[in-house]
Parts: sequence; C-alpha cells; structure tokens
Amino acid sequence: MDFSAGRVHQPLRNIIPVPAHGGWFGVMPAVYGTVMGAKMVAFYPGNVNLQKHTHMAMIQLFRADTGEPLVTMDGRLITEMRTAAVSAVAIDYLAAPEAKVLAILGSGVQARSHMRALAGIRSFTEVRVWSRSEDHARQFASEVGARVTTAERAVSGADIVLALTSSPQPILMGRWLSPHAMVCAIGAATPDRRELDEEAMRGAVVVESREAAREEAGDIVLANAQVSAEIGELLNGAQWNRGDRPVVFKSVGLAVEDIAAAQLVYDKFTAQMGR
Repeated sequence: MDFSAGRVHQPLRNIIPVPAHGGWFGVMPAVYGTVMGAKMVAFYPGNVNLQKHTHMAMIQLFRADTGEPLVTMDGRLITEMRTAAVSAVAIDYLAAPEAKVLAILGSGVQARSHMRALAGIRSFTEVRVWSRSEDHARQFASEVGARVTTAERAVSGADIVLALTSSPQPILMGRWLSPHAMVCAIGAATPDRRELDEEAMRGAVVVESREAAREEAGDIVLANAQVSAEIGELLNGAQWNRGDRPVVFKSVGLAVEDIAAAQLVYDKFTAQMGR
C-alpha cells in the first residue's frame, strides 16, 4: 500500500545474466521509512537437478537517516515467506469469498510456503496438485492432503490457481480457467519466461508494480497483457472493473517487501536482546 501511494523510493532491480551457468544475479534496493537496504539474489533454475534451492539471497539493512549499516541477514527464507504472504494478501482481496477448490501447479519450496500462508486466510474442501515431477507431486500432496492429477484437470473448475514452477514455457492454458477463477502467477521471474499462455493473460491483470511488471514479467511482456491495477492501489481503495473473466495476480517481487520483512526481523531481534 505504501509503495502504490508513493511512500517508497525504489528503482527497478538490476539483473545480470550468468549465461555460463544458466543463472541470473539481481540487486534490489529500496528506501522505506527509517531503513534502506538491498537484497542480492541469485536465481539458478538448474539447481533443481542438484537438489539445491533455485533462489539464494542476502539482505543488507542500513539506517536511512545516517546510512549506518544495521545488519546482514540471509534472504532466501525471507524471499520464500514474503512471496507467499503477498500472494495471500492478493487472494484474500481478489478471490471470491466462497472459493473452496485450490489448484497448485508446482511442488517445491513455494508450494509449501503458499500452503502455510493460505492457511491463515482460507480453508479449502479440495486441493489439486500437478508438477513436472510426479514423484515430487505425490510427496507434496501427501504432506498437505491433496490429490495429484494432470495440469488441465487441476485447473479446470478450480477457484484459485497457484502457478509456482520454474518452467520457461506455459504450463497453464487460459481455456482451462473458469470465468470466476483467480490465478497467482509466481514462477516466471524474467522477461523471457512465462507460465501462463496468452489466453490466460487476457484476464484482469493485477500486479505489485506496473513498472516492474512491464520490464520483468515474461507472462505480461510476451503476451503484451494490459495491467488493470496494482494490488496496493486496490487495498488503498481504488475502484476497478474485473468484468466476467479470470483475474491474474502476477507477482515479480519488490525490494520493499524484502526490506520491510528484514526490518521486522531486525526489530524483533534487537527487542529480544534489549538493545
């Protein structure tokens, strides 16, 4: 809400490709209230085959008034948790109150963190899971009480759909979606990667940042999709017209989400230490 109201100073992240190793390195700075800082994040999709995390990160926090360094902390877990938390906020606002059927495309870290976050806002009568790895899908499904199926059967008739894969090509087709569906598209993190096809992106599109979405979100860039609103604008009371079509929340992640989360951790730590 503060970001969309102009109370955050945040440029676009700077992303450096690492073609020799199939990765990307990003720097995400922001100034927010009493603190400023940056997250340095590495995205290596191929780490899945090495049984390593695809995202690695560190966060450096500073005082905004003097520039003094405050703390350096791990950013991988914060990335994992804040991404799911933002999705939960969007789902709470955008999904129908009576939504009961959840489809999850993906079975990795974000699938698990999203299930934990959604438990705080909704209960579901049915959870369907699909993953490019059937073994991983079955393991995750057994953890959360879900049913493993095909991507099409998972999405068809679902009220809420989570796209949480590192696939560079669409794994969710718009023709599968019901008009009332709400989609969280999380996995495609660069302009040349997409999880949703063009038909899916004809729905009402909500983002965290218009500028970031136009530059960084392959789902939007490759489909030339039109953005209806920022989630912060809607939470601040802006009016919008969804129409009789699915709504897609395309998340790319904002530096201020990391900085705000890091400040929460730092403030709690210093309070416990009596500083």
